[in-house]
Amino acid sequence: MKLGHKLHTWFLLLFSALIVHFASHAQRQVGPPTKLRYTTLSEDSIQISWKAPKGQFIGYKLLVSPESGEKANQLNLQSNATKAIIQGLKPDESYKVDIIAYTADGESRPAEGHFKIKKTAQKKKETSSNKVKFSDIGHGRKSLAEGDQFTCKTPAIADIVILVDGSWSIGRFNFKLVRLFLENLVVAFNVGSDKTRIGLAQYSGDPRIEWQLNTYGTKDEVLDAVRNLPYKGGNTLTGLALTYILENSFKHEAGTRNRIPKIGILITDGKSQDDVIPPAKSLRDAGIELFAIGVKNADENELKAIASEPHSTHVYNVADFNFMHTIVENLTKTLCTSVEEQVKEIQGTSHAIVGVPTNLVTSEITARGFRISWNHAPGKVEKYRVVFYPTRGGQPEEVVVDGSVSTVVLKNLMSLTEYQLAVFAVYIDSASEGLRGTETTLALPTASDLELYDITHNSMRARWTGVKGASGYMILYAPLTEELSPDEKEIKVEEQVTDVELDGLSPSTEYTVTVYAMFGEEASDPLTAQETTLPLSPPRNLKFSDIGHSTTKISWESPSNKVKGFRIMYVKTDGTETNDVEVDQISTYLLQGLSSLTEYTVAIFSIYDEGQSESLTGSFTTKKVPSPKSLEISDITTDSFRASWKPISSDVVIYQLTWVPVSGGKSQEVLLKSDVNTYVIDGLMHNSEYEVSMSAIFNDESESDAVTVLATTLLRTTSTTSSSTVTVATTMRPITAVVRAGIRNLVIDDETTSSLQVKWQISDASVQQFRVAYIGAKGDRDEESVMVPGRQNSLRIQHLLSDTEYKVTITPVFFSGEGVSVSAYGKTLPVSAPRNLRVSDEWYNRVRIFWDPPSSPTMGYRIVYKPISVPGPALETFVGDDVTNMVIVNLLSGTEYSLKVFASYSSGFSDPITGVAKTLDLAVTNLDTYQVRMTSMCVQWEVHRHATAYRIILESLLDGKKNEVLLGGGTSQHCFYELKPNTQYKISAYSQFQEVEGPAVSLIQATLPAPTVAPTSPPTTPPPSTIPPAREVCKAARADLVFLVDGSWSIGDENFNKIIRFLYSTTGALDQIGTDGTQVAFVQFSDDARTEFKLNSYKDKKSLLEAIQQISYKGGNTKTGKAFKHARESLFTTDSGMRRGIPKVLVVITDGRSQDDVNKISREMQLDGFNIFAIGVADADYAELVNIGSKPIERHVFFVDDFDAFKKIEDELITFICETASATCPLSLIHGNSLAGFKMMEMFGLIEKEFSAIEGVSMEPGTFNSFPCYRLHKDALVSQPTKYIHPEGLPSDYTITFLFRILPETPQEPFALWEILNKEYEPLVGIILDNGGKTLTFFNYDYKGEFQTVTYEGPEVRKIFYGSFHKLHVVISKTSSRLIIDCKQVGEKTINAAGNITTDGIEVLGRMVRSRGPRDNSAPFQLQMFDVVCTTSWANRDKCCELPSLRDEKTCPALPYACACAEDGKGPSGPQGPPGSPGIRGPKGQRGEVGILGPVGPHGEPGSTGLQGPPGPQGPSGLSIQGPPGSPGEKGDKGDAGIPGQQGVPGVSGSPGRDGAQGPRGITGNDGPIGPQGSPGSIGSPGAPGSPGVPGVKGPEGNVGPAGPPGSKGERGERGDTQSHTMVRAIARQVCEQLIQSHMTRYNSLLNQIPSQSTSVRTVSGPPGEPGRNGAPGPQGEQGPIGRTGFPGNPGQPGTSGERGLPGEKGERGNPGVGTQGPRGPPGPPGLPGESRAGSQGPPGPPGPRGQPGHTGTGGPQGPQGQPGYCDPSSCAGYGAGGGYNEPTDQDIPVVQLPHNTYQTYDPEDLYDEEQDSYITHGSYPYPAPYLQHPYPAPHPVQPEFTPVQDERETFEGRLPGHNRFSRDSSRKWAT
Repeated sequence: MKLGHKLHTWFLLLFSALIVHFASHAQRQVGPPTKLRYTTLSEDSIQISWKAPKGQFIGYKLLVSPESGEKANQLNLQSNATKAIIQGLKPDESYKVDIIAYTADGESRPAEGHFKIKKTAQKKKETSSNKVKFSDIGHGRKSLAEGDQFTCKTPAIADIVILVDGSWSIGRFNFKLVRLFLENLVVAFNVGSDKTRIGLAQYSGDPRIEWQLNTYGTKDEVLDAVRNLPYKGGNTLTGLALTYILENSFKHEAGTRNRIPKIGILITDGKSQDDVIPPAKSLRDAGIELFAIGVKNADENELKAIASEPHSTHVYNVADFNFMHTIVENLTKTLCTSVEEQVKEIQGTSHAIVGVPTNLVTSEITARGFRISWNHAPGKVEKYRVVFYPTRGGQPEEVVVDGSVSTVVLKNLMSLTEYQLAVFAVYIDSASEGLRGTETTLALPTASDLELYDITHNSMRARWTGVKGASGYMILYAPLTEELSPDEKEIKVEEQVTDVELDGLSPSTEYTVTVYAMFGEEASDPLTAQETTLPLSPPRNLKFSDIGHSTTKISWESPSNKVKGFRIMYVKTDGTETNDVEVDQISTYLLQGLSSLTEYTVAIFSIYDEGQSESLTGSFTTKKVPSPKSLEISDITTDSFRASWKPISSDVVIYQLTWVPVSGGKSQEVLLKSDVNTYVIDGLMHNSEYEVSMSAIFNDESESDAVTVLATTLLRTTSTTSSSTVTVATTMRPITAVVRAGIRNLVIDDETTSSLQVKWQISDASVQQFRVAYIGAKGDRDEESVMVPGRQNSLRIQHLLSDTEYKVTITPVFFSGEGVSVSAYGKTLPVSAPRNLRVSDEWYNRVRIFWDPPSSPTMGYRIVYKPISVPGPALETFVGDDVTNMVIVNLLSGTEYSLKVFASYSSGFSDPITGVAKTLDLAVTNLDTYQVRMTSMCVQWEVHRHATAYRIILESLLDGKKNEVLLGGGTSQHCFYELKPNTQYKISAYSQFQEVEGPAVSLIQATLPAPTVAPTSPPTTPPPSTIPPAREVCKAARADLVFLVDGSWSIGDENFNKIIRFLYSTTGALDQIGTDGTQVAFVQFSDDARTEFKLNSYKDKKSLLEAIQQISYKGGNTKTGKAFKHARESLFTTDSGMRRGIPKVLVVITDGRSQDDVNKISREMQLDGFNIFAIGVADADYAELVNIGSKPIERHVFFVDDFDAFKKIEDELITFICETASATCPLSLIHGNSLAGFKMMEMFGLIEKEFSAIEGVSMEPGTFNSFPCYRLHKDALVSQPTKYIHPEGLPSDYTITFLFRILPETPQEPFALWEILNKEYEPLVGIILDNGGKTLTFFNYDYKGEFQTVTYEGPEVRKIFYGSFHKLHVVISKTSSRLIIDCKQVGEKTINAAGNITTDGIEVLGRMVRSRGPRDNSAPFQLQMFDVVCTTSWANRDKCCELPSLRDEKTCPALPYACACAEDGKGPSGPQGPPGSPGIRGPKGQRGEVGILGPVGPHGEPGSTGLQGPPGPQGPSGLSIQGPPGSPGEKGDKGDAGIPGQQGVPGVSGSPGRDGAQGPRGITGNDGPIGPQGSPGSIGSPGAPGSPGVPGVKGPEGNVGPAGPPGSKGERGERGDTQSHTMVRAIARQVCEQLIQSHMTRYNSLLNQIPSQSTSVRTVSGPPGEPGRNGAPGPQGEQGPIGRTGFPGNPGQPGTSGERGLPGEKGERGNPGVGTQGPRGPPGPPGLPGESRAGSQGPPGPPGPRGQPGHTGTGGPQGPQGQPGYCDPSSCAGYGAGGGYNEPTDQDIPVVQLPHNTYQTYDPEDLYDEEQDSYITHGSYPYPAPYLQHPYPAPHPVQPEFTPVQDERETFEGRLPGHNRFSRDSSRKWAT
């Protein structure tokens, strides 16, 4: 039994295995496709369809082969394809089709088929003999001929507008069927300009008019337009399209006729993505009969909601586009019948109705006329009679217009005159009553925007904006004097002149200039401005050099060639001596006869014919008189020796020679003349040591320091004999006397407040050391000493007390002992304060202060300033020791400030020098009212000379309503209308200068009371338009502006409406809306983002404001990051209307913290050049707003307490947005800074995402191999229209920056690196490089229209032609041109102020100077950087961090794509150190032992707010790339309650007061009954960061998941550049080969221990292998050469942050609290550093086990030696490869293209089927639209190919500064 059971079991297992085997084998086999069908599309194309086989398979192979034996063509299709279109077939030729399904293991049997297309004869038509007829698809039906279908025979006519859905869901093939349907529909009607008119609009995401009703006058023209109708593509917004045709197609100007039936026909294939009911109702209410035709996926209920009643005749729905022909006849019959009925209705009622016109409206009001409009009277009106006359009396006049006209312009009226109006409808046999009204003409228009510029000392220019219709202008100008009859002059010019020069003016005189617009003999109101001529220019750039004790050389620059000479005054600063001299036209002068150690002030005046200029002043201090040199002793005897010295200066009067025995005795001295240089001292004691010293006395009675030397007389010996005594002098000198002296000429100089410099001469070379001892002369401190080597002869003694005398003793030390000591005295300088505080450049919000530095070197200066005339805090700032002037900004206008300047030393601050400064007053003067009436009043004031705008506020004291206007700076009056009678109004006027606003000046005025007359009926004139006027600051704004508005639940309906009103007001301040001005888009976000409208949706302000008011509240959570991404990917695109070169502005409004990551994408958008404004309300996170907004945050981040406070920030926000959008100099992110300027690389398309579309441009590695650069190949001629780059021309002051390289193939002839040409290709401005002559030239036209050039040459200029990268700054101002190469100025030359350029030309790169006309040549070169910055100071701030020779790793930002080049990993992160407090820089101390960390001190009192500091340097790039946020996890179960935590530290004080601290938790009580549900609580605070999780073990690799569902069809992308991708792949291949070769070379070298030639290639670190066994120690290697200094490494890896706690669910907004808001509390003490709220993703898991080492491959051949380089950080990411983007096709069905002939022809319509730009840039100059040059390849032999093919494109990730000043009194007095 057991055996049988086992056998049974074995057979079952075997049988199961066989079943599984055959089942799996069967599964691997797949059957052939079935139901193969053919549908003829045209004479050369056919559609094949089939049914898919059962089972799993990869795809299909489709083979099409002519039966004549030609080569078959194959296409591989995906498994979900069941159709294919074959094109390029030959008629009357047979073809064979094979379709094979294939798997990974094999193929199915083919499904075979044969077909043949028969050639059909073309029908001859009267209208056209070359029409292309498309065959119907699906059933073999032919198109309906005109004779085969129903035609409308009725004489009734209509205006028919067809609205066609052109969304992506239709597809190009089905759209051809739509064209066929439209053609059959048009054929049915009698079409003509006086018959039935047909217009057509196509829509998707945005609608567009294809042709209007009055575009074509014949049926043939309409049919041709239908056949050539392009396919649009996009989304399905039917509601928007219905509104669009109502506003644009059914208009009189579009061809709509009166009393003609109006019909709209909609054709769509899907449900609309917006609401269709309101716009459809609007069309029907306007009398338009609507028909709705749905195809395929259309929603029938939606069709019925659109169409007119009855739905049975107005709604059509077919299942497929193939069946559209079935409804043509029924539809045309219904249309024909409907037209007949409507015509009968109109004609039957036209004779019975007579009535009065209605709704009289006046508009376009000017001084000489206005337009009146009315609504038509009922019935058939033959004419309208318009009668008008002045109310105050005059002859009536009249105008008669046709009955179809409802508007007329009344001309030649009197200005400021009220007219009575009446409009009468005239019928055939009667006339109506009059429609009456009144209107008043305006005052004559005045010129505007008067500007006085180009001001010199005797001239200025005036320009203004002209007035349309003026016959000329009169300009009056006179000095503002108190004389009764000033010298007023008059100029009259013609109407086209708006710029004149006023000359013959006096220097430093204020002039008033008035401009009148003349209308014949009548003059407008005046436009006035004031300006002051410049004073006579003083000299410039005063310098002092060769400063001695009695002479100094001064130099300066002449300000003008009109200077006749100069006057030089130099005085002692104490005023005891003054000198004056006049010189000719020289620029240097030697001052002589000066006193030593004396400060002099020098003033230089320019002398002109008109007089003397202001002075240019400066000061210097002469040096100390020199000491005698080389004092030596010789000719030593027993009682004498000779002292010798060298002369030191010609102004020495006497030398004082003193000697004294060292052992003690009387001192003796002698005075010698200055021409004596030797003296014998006799009468000395033998064998005695003497100290000999000498000083010099000069002609100013100053005495030098003494020099000292020691000398010892010889020993005298006596010998006695029997007869006499003989005295013999020995010839041996005592060793201890002279030889052991060792020192002479001890000098102490170069004193500071804390140090002395000691110098001496060594007289004995055997000295081993010197002991330098110093002690206070008063003996109040211990003596200190220091040992120095025997070869050292100087020492600076540090850390001394200021203003203290010290005795310094130097003792030489020999092997045998110490030598003779020498002493001298020196005194440190006192701590002196700055001197001579001066104030200049007073302005409305700033002053500049100057001071002279003290005599002793400082560590810096502290400046304290405080307002005197108004209350305010004292503010302070610090500057370096090399700064002696600064501008104090952000001051109040018209305010007096006290100033104090302290000098900072290591021992503390000096006494301050004080002063007073006052800013200029910006208040309005002479404010008064005039023309005060019942409902209006006017206000006037005196024009402020510097005001750029005036803000006038009219406030009613009755109801508090305000009316505010912003006026231009030249305005001096304004009138308010529509006021209430007998009401007091407060008028406040503010003058503004740029961003500064002066104080308010107010007055109160009441309107006149209303007369007590009988009430009259109210006028019928409608109220004026409510569209807000444009602000003056926004007149030149051009930007793409997107509002990103929080629509989450926390906002609420009421507050959301407040946001809408705020944005309505903000948008209303803009001027021009549309492509020529500012484009506006709107996004509302919560959980997801919803586009309310796109940038190109609205072209005028009225429709835009209406759209804003229609936005509805959304609701949801707050996902700000998601909204940012939506705005970048959906709105800032060319399809949505984004324009190149226009500032991109994003304004986000939110009331809470984002629930996703918004910081990363906002940083990315800022780096991409987006200007982001962040507005927070109520509970918004201010730190998050700071991260979101652009820099500086003062301009980009706003915060309000509630939704009612938007008015507080409205003016600032509008001003900052419009200034950012200024077309002349938009604000851009350039080199990490927000600067006004132009990113020219982006303008020309030289960026990674766009360069591949430019012919003749390739991307290559630039400097450091980290920055990309672009090679402009020969004759690339990269250009752009000027109007796209500089639409308002160039600014007056700007800096042009290039980083480029001249190539070996760059020609030797001149070429323009960049230039602007006019439309005749004549150069206007540019930079020319002469590669042969090695010069650089800048050229432009000056303001007089004269051509000017400046050329730079020399060694610094020549080096830019040597083939390396160089950085070039060309700085252009109104007066000069400067050239800076590699951040070093090489030249400056004078030029005239530039005139502006025309914008109708182009800007070109590399154009050869010899080029003429559009067929130009250009030079090849490499370009890495090109910017135009609208400032002249940018070059001074640039550090040239892109150049290897100038890069400073400490101050430069990290390189792009930076990574570590070493193969070993980073070390562990060190612990975080305690924060240090900044202190004053102290003297360098000796290294002490590390002390323990002391306890934390108590919190100090909060300090006053400091000034805004300068922006910090860009931080280093992160070590890792943050991944995208993960998907949200499921909500977990509620956790157990945690134990109560300790009270947290208080955060930063908010606007409302803080809640009280939470009390301790009470004892748990008994369970009570369940209470009612409480009101929602406030949002909880974020949880504490969680602890890092335990690293998880790496799990096994999962199986491949099933393929996801197919995504929605994307829009068609732009054609890629094949050549660029080939180049990128070639570069990548070359880099990889070099990397492999480098690693193999290094590996072989290490194995064999043989030094090999290093290969300079970029390396990539591979994974580390397993450590090998220790080998035997090798022999000692030779000393290698010293390596190059490596680049600084990357910063260490930052410490890990705690994980972020789980976010709490967003609660409902709490109810508002009860009670009034308390006052703002004082700022709390700063809290301890908290943990980051956003935690990291968690620590990485432990590393996996090390893999086994791989087998060593055979080494490849040795490659060629590369150029020397360095370890490139970018090699870690394979920089430079890429640039391709996968662009999905827009067709569902693959198409096979078979050729008719050898060459392939491209049809622009078939390829793109969309409108082309009017300017096409084809690698050179733009060509006008009639001469389009498509960037298609030249004809070339092609094989039959299948199109479209998905593009497969690869992407490779591939000293303290101080002044050595001194001031020291002589320590020895001159003895007579």
